[in-house]
Amino acid sequence: METWILITIAAAFLQNVRSTMQKHLKGVMGTTGATFVRFGFGLPFAFLYLALLVWVGRSLPVPNGTFFLWALVGGLSQITATFLLVHLFSFRNFAVGTAYSRTEPAQAALFGLVFLGEKAGPGAIVAIAVSVVGVMLISVARTALSVRSLVTSVFTRTAGIGLLSGTCFGLSAVAYRSASLALAPSLPAPDYLMQAGFTLGFVILLQTIVMLAWIALGEPDELGRIRAAWKPAILVGFVGASASFGWFSAMTLQQAAMVKVVAQVEMLFTFASSFFVFREWITRLELLGCLLIVFGVVVLIVQ
Repeated sequence: METWILITIAAAFLQNVRSTMQKHLKGVMGTTGATFVRFGFGLPFAFLYLALLVWVGRSLPVPNGTFFLWALVGGLSQITATFLLVHLFSFRNFAVGTAYSRTEPAQAALFGLVFLGEKAGPGAIVAIAVSVVGVMLISVARTALSVRSLVTSVFTRTAGIGLLSGTCFGLSAVAYRSASLALAPSLPAPDYLMQAGFTLGFVILLQTIVMLAWIALGEPDELGRIRAAWKPAILVGFVGASASFGWFSAMTLQQAAMVKVVAQVEMLFTFASSFFVFREWITRLELLGCLLIVFGVVVLIVQ
């Protein structure tokens, strides 16, 4: 199995752990605070990863204008996507809420084509399509199932928030890949770990500054709630930064859309969390949708 696939599966597991803990934090702080924790408390760990890479003798890249542009686009898009995803937890259960944002592989493929000229092969297109159908099934699993409900499900308020979250996640994935690849010419040889580590360090610093300013100006009371929950927040930051390092590494090695399709295995971890942690029941259609998502991943891996 290729390295990027193994990295992606590990990152998907870590991201689910982070999302599970963020939902718990949502009970003691607002959406903005729970979103900030993902970045602010992950910053020290992102710098630690970068410092370790330098310590073992890897060369630091020299950023250029292209890097800064894509890092800015990716960082702001991810803030928006994370905010929408955390907000989405207020509407439906944990598994279904996360599922709406899982259309990001298809959207990442589109952004990759538009901005990078990356074309998906027939097998990849099938994998993306099957995964998206799985997401649609999950979205209507608790309503009367019909062709109309499958189509109209994407026009509900909840679906709109989730789809927009997926759009922002898809855009940020392509932007991060573009930023990381822009660093390669300044290195003695391509080094996906350093490219990923440097991109992560810069982006998470940017996100921390933006979110901290936002909270200080608009929701200053949230700072007190964040301080009160600093212990679980540190764990969220560590797991989140670790997951991001995995994503950035995988997307440096492979097209963002391909990485995001394999990342759909997160739904397996999500359903496990939904059932065992939050005691939320899973319907047959939700299970079928999950199986379709996994099937899409398998199609991509074996093609």
